[in-house]
Amino acid sequence: MAIKQRTIETELPVENNVIVAGIGCSGNLVHLLDGPQPFGIHGIHGRTLPISLGIKSANPDLNVLVVAGDGDFLSIGGEHIAPQAQRNLNVTCVIMDNGVYGLTKGQSSPTTEYGEITSSTPYGKIEAALNPLHLYLSMGVSFVASAFSSDVRGLAQLIQEGMDYKGFSIVHVQSPCTTYNDTFDVLKGNAKKGIEPQTYAIDDSHDPENLEAAFDLVQKPVPLGVVYKAAKAVALDERFEQVTANVKGTNAEQLIKSLAI
Repeated sequence: MAIKQRTIETELPVENNVIVAGIGCSGNLVHLLDGPQPFGIHGIHGRTLPISLGIKSANPDLNVLVVAGDGDFLSIGGEHIAPQAQRNLNVTCVIMDNGVYGLTKGQSSPTTEYGEITSSTPYGKIEAALNPLHLYLSMGVSFVASAFSSDVRGLAQLIQEGMDYKGFSIVHVQSPCTTYNDTFDVLKGNAKKGIEPQTYAIDDSHDPENLEAAFDLVQKPVPLGVVYKAAKAVALDERFEQVTANVKGTNAEQLIKSLAI
C-alpha cells in the first residue's frame, strides 16, 4: 500500500524502488507486490544496511526500503545500525519484530522476553529483552516510528512517512508469529481473557521533534505512531554533494606526478 501510494504521488515508476531483504520470513516481501515489481535483493543475514549503503551510494535517486526481522536486524545486523545512523543514510527500514527466530523454528532472539522457553532456551532465556526503540534513539536514528501489524492502514501510513523523510528512518513493527510466539492477545488486548493491551496510540500532545520526550515515551510498553523525527538532520545524499562540491579535479599528468617517487 505504501509503495503504490508513493508511485502515485511521485509519478515515478515502481522500478524506482529497491527492496533489500535479509534472511527470515520478512524476506518474502521482495516478491509480494502485484503487477510491476520494484527491484529487490535478498542479501545475507544481518547485512541489509551495508547493501543499502552500496545501492544509495551508486544511485542516490533510488528509494531504498529495507525489510528485516528482529533476529536479522538486531542481532548480527545490530553492528550496522549506529554507523548508518551517524551517516544518516537515506533509507527506510521496516523491522518486523515477532520476538523469535521464526523461520528457523522459534529460537530466542534479542527481543525475546527474559526467562522465555524456546527451542534454543529450553530452561528459559538468560538475557534481558532488548528495547529496540530505545536502542534506535540511543544510536541517533533520525526517524523512529512504532507500529502493529494488525493496523494495516496505520502501518502503511508510517512506512510512507518514513520514505518521505530525508534521512535514516526505521519503522519498528510488532508482528506476532502465530506459530512460535503468538503475542497477539498481549499486544491487542483481550477483554474476555482479562488481558489489557500493551499497545497504545501516541497522544497528539507528543512532540516528535523532542528527543527527551521520545526517550520518556519508549519506556512504556508499545507506543504506536511517530516516536521521533529529527528536524534538522542532513541526509547522506546531501552530505556527499557538499563534500564533492569542494573536490578539485586532477588531470592524468598531475595524478602520475603525485605517485612518482
